[in-house]
Amino acid sequence: MLKITQNAECQTVITTFETSPGTAQDLMDALQDAYEMFVSKQAGFIAAGLHINDAQTRIANYSQWEKREDFLAMLRSDEMRDRNRHINTLCKSFEPVMYEVAGVY
Repeated sequence: MLKITQNAECQTVITTFETSPGTAQDLMDALQDAYEMFVSKQAGFIAAGLHINDAQTRIANYSQWEKREDFLAMLRSDEMRDRNRHINTLCKSFEPVMYEVAGVY
């Protein structure tokens, strides 16, 4: 379960995907499969959430990891590299960015 707290001792990653209404559901299916079958089983994984905008042009992913290195190891794995190649065909761009929680209200 996602828990957002200031000064949390975990790595937060927010990834945004630019897509189109024609491929948004395919992209969401690929992301859900990646989390269900692979990502959620990786060392250091805590939780994640997927969000889609009403226009189906953007998908946002919020994930938490015990350590930055855990996220990077998952990202660099052969399986995730293959999955990301496929995901890349379903969107115009995507970018994972690591953040620290600066405030919770």
